[in-house]
Amino acid sequence: MTEPRVRPDPAFALLGLYETALPEVYGYLLSRCGDRTLAEELTSETFLGAVAACRKEYAPPVSTGWLIGVARHKLADHWRRKEREERGLRLVADSAPDVDDPWDERLDALRARQVLESLGPHHRAALTLRYVDGLGVPEVAGHLGRSVHATEALLVRARAAFRRAYEEKEGRDA
Repeated sequence: MTEPRVRPDPAFALLGLYETALPEVYGYLLSRCGDRTLAEELTSETFLGAVAACRKEYAPPVSTGWLIGVARHKLADHWRRKEREERGLRLVADSAPDVDDPWDERLDALRARQVLESLGPHHRAALTLRYVDGLGVPEVAGHLGRSVHATEALLVRARAAFRRAYEEKEGRDA
């Protein structure tokens, strides 16, 4: 009779990567949400989720890039939860679609970050995934759990809300 083989726990590979990946995952999340407490919570959720995911039978190899992907999903999940909470509190007015213009090239990065943080989580999530992370509309739709058409409409409203808030802030700061 042969001894049963014990499969090593794949979470040990994650443990070996933890010290080098932690600052990268935290930095990724902090740069997108701008809130230290939230970034710390999401970093914790990322590593806990990664432990569970890497123990699955067909888990991908553990790497920093893979952990950043897990972090992106955790951030999108956070924004979806926050959007659901706020959805009942207010209605989002539809607006006419924006056309591309040179205005976008004049954005001040600090003011843009402040305005982005002031938007609702659904707008913030869509704009961050699309323009900060550089994802295509279908990928943004997948992260947000929406159809491509609904995501395109959300992006139109988000850009309009961002532009209005940016111009209001520009007027106050002038």
